Amino acid sequence: MLKHWPPLNALRGFEAAARLGSFHKAAEALNLTQSAISQQIRSLETYLEQPLFYRSGRSVSLTDAGHDLLSTTQSMLQHLAVGIRRLEQYRKPNQLVVNTSPAFARHWLLPRLADFHQRCPQVDLWLFTSFEVPDMASETIDLAIRDDLSAQAECSFTVLHHDQLYPACHPSLLQTPAQQRTTLHGEREMDWSHWQLEGGEAVGQQGKGLNFSDPGLLLDAASEGLGVALVSQLLAQRAVGEGRLQALSAQRVRGPAWACLVHRDSQDDPLARQFLGWLKGALAVD
Repeated sequence: MLKHWPPLNALRGFEAAARLGSFHKAAEALNLTQSAISQQIRSLETYLEQPLFYRSGRSVSLTDAGHDLLSTTQSMLQHLAVGIRRLEQYRKPNQLVVNTSPAFARHWLLPRLADFHQRCPQVDLWLFTSFEVPDMASETIDLAIRDDLSAQAECSFTVLHHDQLYPACHPSLLQTPAQQRTTLHGEREMDWSHWQLEGGEAVGQQGKGLNFSDPGLLLDAASEGLGVALVSQLLAQRAVGEGRLQALSAQRVRGPAWACLVHRDSQDDPLARQFLGWLKGALAVD
């Protein structure tokens, strides 16, 4: 970590001059004088102890170091702009920030969001997905719904649904001999070792095949006919209903527990209560 950082204005001036190929155009774009842009770039070159531009009369071109810094600076400024724009979300009076996994968001929540919005149009829902469990104490999240949660400080913890798993594939593979079907492997409960430990019957699964860390992609792959997968009964409902997935066994084994964390600052929030009430009702139907 650097002890001292170059001024942000100097980096903005450098980026504009490099992108536009002119100190004069950079000054116009940033509503500054050309001498101010020149001074910013000289201070940046002094800080870096190397030139960033070749100067020839009124024209300028980047040195190798300048090209390198331009890529870094543009990426940094873009990330900063996105982060600042994202802060607008926190100014909305009816904002409710909900964290979940990409798999749950895509396969269960998204198909039901229209119903939620119709029932609770006043809730300005921000759906924040992540592969990792959020730290509710340090992140601005009202509640989290995931299958990999455990209790956290300053939060209430509730198990909402006990899932079940079963082997399934696209109907087009049913005519293919079991031993010739590709086996799709997931992680945690979606690994075939879990099926075997729970006493699941053999359906031709093999140790080799295709591997997925995201259970949502695993479900997508099975629904597209890539092979046989161990799928979540909860998340597979839509694919089954649309005829893109069919069970290979009537047997079901224990799956993950879908749970909810609600931060203490949101526990009495009527928006959070409305969302949780709708969520529990929808899960009860499923």
